[in-house]
Amino acid sequence: MTVLGYADRLRMLESPSGRVKCVLDTDTFNEIDDQFAIVQILLSSDRLELQAIYAAPFDNDRSEGPGHGMELSYDEILRLLERMQVRPEGLVYKGVTEFVGPQKVVREAAAVDDLIIRARASSPVAPLYVIAIAAISNVASAILKAPDIIDRIVVVWLGGHALDWPDVMEFNLKQDIGGTQVLFDSGAPVVLLPCMGVVSHLLSTVPEIERYVEPHGDIGSFLAQRYKEYSDDHLGWSKEIWDMAPVAWLIDPRWCESVIVPTPILTDQVTWSVDRARHPMRYVNRIHRDPILKDFFTKLKAWSDQRR
Repeated sequence: MTVLGYADRLRMLESPSGRVKCVLDTDTFNEIDDQFAIVQILLSSDRLELQAIYAAPFDNDRSEGPGHGMELSYDEILRLLERMQVRPEGLVYKGVTEFVGPQKVVREAAAVDDLIIRARASSPVAPLYVIAIAAISNVASAILKAPDIIDRIVVVWLGGHALDWPDVMEFNLKQDIGGTQVLFDSGAPVVLLPCMGVVSHLLSTVPEIERYVEPHGDIGSFLAQRYKEYSDDHLGWSKEIWDMAPVAWLIDPRWCESVIVPTPILTDQVTWSVDRARHPMRYVNRIHRDPILKDFFTKLKAWSDQRR
């Protein structure tokens, strides 16, 4: 499917220099950390040229199904952009309303078509970075519909658990196992940030959020509200904000230590299987929580101060 050679793929998996083109694929209403990731990107425009935001599907007790989850996420993206004084026209796109599934069916959506267009306008030398912090259905649909784009994108995905974790049943991955198989089997360069065992270290607490986020404008209040309302009991409580990690890798890869490994096979039994002849991927195996949050808090304060 791919014309990329081993050396070309390794080069695309290196951390990029300078300002990079990126899109964000997010199930924003599913949790509270996607909101932080969106603001993190917008505050880092010196490093990240955000070209599009795609609303992704999700299905849990916060939605009535994947399509409803996508719509809720789309609306939450608009709420965030309004507070960041960013116009959504030409930036935000609705995603698929169904998962790719075990039959690996292309799902049509504006987000899928936009990703294909932007990927084809990129190149292996200057790829489009797809920051994916949701079920991979939008991205997998684009790959199935236009396989040629795999030579022009790098997918930086928060999904699954650590390769040595006892199970792989992480929310983003388990929602669309077929879509994940499409991504891993396609040959597209992937930077994988697993949840439990790695990114689960990226935590904050209510006192920290109240001190360094809440005072800083309408967006700070909104983020703090979303964070605090996630639990009724804040005593001794901390909360992962792990969707910030893929953005952090692009801002400064020193915050996300990584190695090159063979891309694993995701079996139909939802387990990792190793084939050392497989194409390589970059695997993040350690997160440095403190500099990631320090960078975010510093930028948020500076942004808020400029608007006073």
